[in-house]
Amino acid sequence: MGEFKDKTKGLANEAAGNAKQAVGDATDNERLRAEGAAQERKGEAQNLTGKVKGALGDKI
Repeated sequence: MGEFKDKTKGLANEAAGNAKQAVGDATDNERLRAEGAAQERKGEAQNLTGKVKGALGDKI
């Protein structure tokens, strides 16, 4: 996967994770908050992967 795809997927996962956390907060649903936090972290990792690939020219 290239830099752009990683960054795009990462941003999408971060946004979805934030939305899940907000719904979890509003409904007092701890499971949904935890899922949202995990998905947000996954997105941050994907975004970082994209940045690294960009810096290395997609050689990894």
